[in-house]
Amino acid sequence: MDKFVVRGGNPLLGTIKVSGAKNSALPCMAAAILTEDELILENIPQVRDIETERKLLESMGGEVQLGYGRAQHRTHIRCAVLSDPVAKYEIVKTMRASSLVLGPLIARTGMARVAMPGGCAIGGRPIDLHLKALEAMGATITQDHGYLEARSPNNGASPLKAAHIVFDKITVTGTEDILMAAVLAEGETVLENCAREPEVTDLAALLLAMGAKIEGAGTSTVRVQGVTRLHGARHRINPDRIEAGTFLLAGAISGGDLIVDGCDPAHLGSLLSKLQECGVRLDVGTDHIRVRSDGQLKPADISTEEYPGFPTDMQAQFMALVTQADGTSVVTENIFENRFMHVQELNRMGANITVQGRTATIRGGAKLQSAAVMCSDLRASASLVLAALVAEGETILDRVYHIDRGYERIEEKLRGVGAQIRRMGDVFGKR
Repeated sequence: MDKFVVRGGNPLLGTIKVSGAKNSALPCMAAAILTEDELILENIPQVRDIETERKLLESMGGEVQLGYGRAQHRTHIRCAVLSDPVAKYEIVKTMRASSLVLGPLIARTGMARVAMPGGCAIGGRPIDLHLKALEAMGATITQDHGYLEARSPNNGASPLKAAHIVFDKITVTGTEDILMAAVLAEGETVLENCAREPEVTDLAALLLAMGAKIEGAGTSTVRVQGVTRLHGARHRINPDRIEAGTFLLAGAISGGDLIVDGCDPAHLGSLLSKLQECGVRLDVGTDHIRVRSDGQLKPADISTEEYPGFPTDMQAQFMALVTQADGTSVVTENIFENRFMHVQELNRMGANITVQGRTATIRGGAKLQSAAVMCSDLRASASLVLAALVAEGETILDRVYHIDRGYERIEEKLRGVGAQIRRMGDVFGKR
């Protein structure tokens, strides 16, 4: 099992490049189910979840061709025949986004059988919001032995029907899943209380390029006029705002001078304002951000919210940052109920963090020390890497397969800007 070994103390200097967004790429790959034609997706990150999605599409009968050499981040997908519209447990058990194929499968084939989602143990992502919406569109849903089976009207013989759907709570995957279901439904579907994340807008841009009729993507109300078929398209995936944010925090916590290149600063507004509150200097360009810090950080409070609020996927990394601030910070987690599993590991490195319910209090200024720590989920892993960058001595991070799910060769990128980090047991890197 792979490990990272990190020796702290080096400021990060230079330029680091942001990859494509995993959370955009996964729904865009799922959208290939909606057409018999070929999709060409560019800026696809090389991470474990993408490899899992490739296996999933191929298991259903799709053809997925990954690029090599200079085209290594380009993927060709063609689902001309979906011979087995089943998302098998043995494939999707490590990926929480498995429910994203439910909507497009039932829209295209009239039937879908999907294993319940797996992935990080950060809390519930109830799929009932997806199911309630599909039932409003005429689908019949049954559940047995860990699988959900959905059929469109007339036992799968008729297409889904348009509906007026109000999500009980904002859901990113729910918005994406039902958006894909609605593009082939009969009539106009209205979705309210939708997620506004850039990943939703990115998916809508791809669907529009495929011939869908969508209005309002990126707002809380989206209207979809169903069409009878979609065609192939070429689409470039958004840069990963969470990876970009992680690197900005890495530059700040290390007291570095770092340019985060290939990002979209418009997607990072809430994080940038908090970094400035912490006393970090930022120079914001059109597609890059320069972060400079002397290591003298001020405390700041955050409360995670749906976009455009502070992202839950940056909460753990921000907590690592404010362990080095001069004062007390408070972090409130409003999205997932079990997303403080990194706290115990940070405290093992010398941090002073207490948790009560959904609130963590961080008393900053502690000098972090090296330790053997365990990665529990994707973003918790990133927070431990950030902490290790400033810890005295050599920190060993175990179970880094979690970080491989969403960060493309993070150790190589960080090493390129001065971090002392290496991988032991490099199974994923040699694939």
